[in-house]
Amino acid sequence: MDITTIRQLIADDMTSVDNLIIQRLKSDVVLINQIGAYIVHSGGKRLRPMIVLMAARACGYEGAHHIDLAAIIEFIHTATLLHDDVVDGSELRRNRETANAVWGNEASVLVGDFLYSRSFEMMVDVGEMRVMDILSHATNRIAEGEVLQLLNVHNPETSETEYMEVIKRKTATLFEAGARLGGVITGIPEDQQQALADYGLHLGIAFQLVDDALDYDANNKEIGKNIGDDLAEGKPTLPLIQAMKKSSEQNRQRLMDIVENGGLDQIDFVMQTIAETNAITYTQQIARNEAELAKQALSCLPDTPYRQALADLADFSVARTN
Repeated sequence: MDITTIRQLIADDMTSVDNLIIQRLKSDVVLINQIGAYIVHSGGKRLRPMIVLMAARACGYEGAHHIDLAAIIEFIHTATLLHDDVVDGSELRRNRETANAVWGNEASVLVGDFLYSRSFEMMVDVGEMRVMDILSHATNRIAEGEVLQLLNVHNPETSETEYMEVIKRKTATLFEAGARLGGVITGIPEDQQQALADYGLHLGIAFQLVDDALDYDANNKEIGKNIGDDLAEGKPTLPLIQAMKKSSEQNRQRLMDIVENGGLDQIDFVMQTIAETNAITYTQQIARNEAELAKQALSCLPDTPYRQALADLADFSVARTN
């Protein structure tokens, strides 16, 4: 299946999720409505809620709580985007101005807080302590990942292991939680719940690796942000870490200085060195390995179109160009 076919498989569920998001975004504070609607309807892929829905359907779920959980996951993700863009000083996301660029940092942070708190209200409505346990742990891990990434900013000594730990916590944790929740609400055995969680974790890692590779892909015009944004923010992601590891000593020292002190004006040199060291190819290969691990984790589930869609989503995550 391609991504369009995958979406069609859960089209009715996604419509219900979209309607619930609109309903639960409502506030008597006008600015919350404006910013919430702006970011939620900014054209994201909605992969995280899709994973919740497909995981639940793959397990044979026939209730309605998967709709609530998909909306909750999207609210948490949206809150992290609002906060991320403020921390990073980002002005562009998905070819649109970020909320902080339009309304300012203070409003973006506070509306992010609103979305977090609204998501926890919705968790209470689901009424399952295990759901609260999983999502409270996930939000805590995401915050830890943000802090770890902050510690790595402008640090040219950041290792591949340290980088991977950041993306596991910051990005993959929410994929992991969403996939696990599909099994939890269905009541499948714990080993199958863990398998779904493993799927989500590996998928999330693959997804972020591809994002980080695309940030240095000069041929890509579809990512909705500027080439080298990670470099501008002082983030040593895997393509740059690998380039520093594999380049000549002279080039390595120059790259380290760029990471430490900033140097977006030297983006051409950085891109050339990344190309010469095959750092993007290296990053993409690790992403493909993670996608394969994600697909392997699905083997314990019944063979249904939903399981196939989850596997195809892993392939999409590494084949995409935006």
